[in-house]
Amino acid sequence: MSRSTTLGALTLAALVLPLAAGCVDNASSDDAEALTVSSTADACTVSAATAPSGTITFSVTNDGDDVTEFYLLGDDKLRVVSEVENIGPGITRDLVVQARPGTYYTACKPGMVGDGIQAQFTVTDSGEEVGPTGDKAEQLAAAEKQYVAYTKDQVGALIAGTQEFADAYKAGDDDTARELYATTRAHWERIEPVAESFGDLDPLTDAREADLEDGEAWSGWHYIEKDLWQPAPADNGGEEYVPLTDAERQQAADDLVAYTQQLVDEVNADDFTFEAFQISNGAKELLDEVATGKVTGEEEIWSHTDLWDFQANVDGARVGYEVLQDVVQQEDPDLSAQLDEQFTALDALLAQYGSIDEGFTYYDDLTDQQVKELAAAVDALSEPLSQLTAVVTAS
Repeated sequence: MSRSTTLGALTLAALVLPLAAGCVDNASSDDAEALTVSSTADACTVSAATAPSGTITFSVTNDGDDVTEFYLLGDDKLRVVSEVENIGPGITRDLVVQARPGTYYTACKPGMVGDGIQAQFTVTDSGEEVGPTGDKAEQLAAAEKQYVAYTKDQVGALIAGTQEFADAYKAGDDDTARELYATTRAHWERIEPVAESFGDLDPLTDAREADLEDGEAWSGWHYIEKDLWQPAPADNGGEEYVPLTDAERQQAADDLVAYTQQLVDEVNADDFTFEAFQISNGAKELLDEVATGKVTGEEEIWSHTDLWDFQANVDGARVGYEVLQDVVQQEDPDLSAQLDEQFTALDALLAQYGSIDEGFTYYDDLTDQQVKELAAAVDALSEPLSQLTAVVTAS
């Protein structure tokens, strides 16, 4: 479904505000409570274990040797309130959240694997209202309803496509499964920040082999991808690839459908919503996904269908921006114009290589110069998109 068709077909959904949301990379609010975080191989040192409700900035510095991530988790230690990923050694990135009173957990993930180094974090009641008020609040509430409707539309298409894909794979119809793989995954990639908010659901469904810890069980899309595009020994650590048995295929397919249905159930729950701060933050996360996985060819290492994911991530980021566009135009018309221009340029560049419906060039067929052009277009969009949450959260 095209972006214009999707947005045009959106219906309003009930809005129930969650506990907290929101982050923005390297663009913090002037009146935010400021905390520092030092992430190393064996420590996640936050300058305070408590803060008053409202806007909180975590300035996260990677003082270790591996790439790290920082998360603010809900009181169940699973729900991701907000996150900042891919922080290289010596780099500092800001995570800005708008948090209501309650119990949370901070977590650093050196090496970007495992549960991370967690500690309890308490948000006390500042006595101030958290979030926007007045006309802006009404605009953002409408944006949230639009985005929830969009998400429900995407998960509906995702579960239907996933079931068809799983049925073909279990039946041994690998040609059909390979044809369905990339186009079905596009629905997942457009709304991945939503899936990431539900604890372990994202890694169970979308973990790459390189993401696994030693001895960790593997499941999801990329587990099946490897079996459909079986690697030569040179691409498999020097070892002959052993195809999955019929029983293993059955289990892998059934697990994928079950995890996808779990996402569908979560999104269609009566109390599901995604706050404006999460939408804007998610748009930036999707572009970060492009920069760290798709533009490097690391996401779809066996199938080389990275451009399908690339386009879907850009689609999802653009929808996130577009539902918030009225507020952005009102608060910062120059930023709105810049985002419009850069999204259009990136879409035009991608269109040179195909489309999700008609098919794209396989990533290993791109030249080094073409990859550099794509990376430059992503960078050009990433900078203004990193300012989106600051505009949305401004009082």
